[in-house]
Amino acid sequence: RYEQREDFAVVIQPFFRNTLLPLDSTSKPDMSFFAADCFHFSVRGYAEMAMALWNNMLEPVGEKQTYNNFTHDRSKLRCPNPEKPFLSTRRNSGFGNSDLTLEKTESSVPYWAVIVTAVAGVLLGSL
Repeated sequence: RYEQREDFAVVIQPFFRNTLLPLDSTSKPDMSFFAADCFHFSVRGYAEMAMALWNNMLEPVGEKQTYNNFTHDRSKLRCPNPEKPFLSTRRNSGFGNSDLTLEKTESSVPYWAVIVTAVAGVLLGSL
């Protein structure tokens, strides 16, 4: 819909597509990333998501990271490249008016794992 516009773009930021639940040193879910309801993110979790989103917006279309590693490491925050000091879109990523196919890719995480994780989070939160 917006392919021909030069003043507006819509770009999918897939940083959360293949993200796994963050684990602590005992290989249990790291609850410091989640709020008391075990569903929403805590301040730390939102900081991780914000960094991943910012980094995704700077990565060219077709080369965007599809996961977040939850390291709470500020050094992974990227700065704009001096050669490309702007947010990446299809057009400025070199695709112009080409027919880039944004095909659906199979998630590396099975759908049932998300359901099991959500139920486990609710049960853990209620305990």
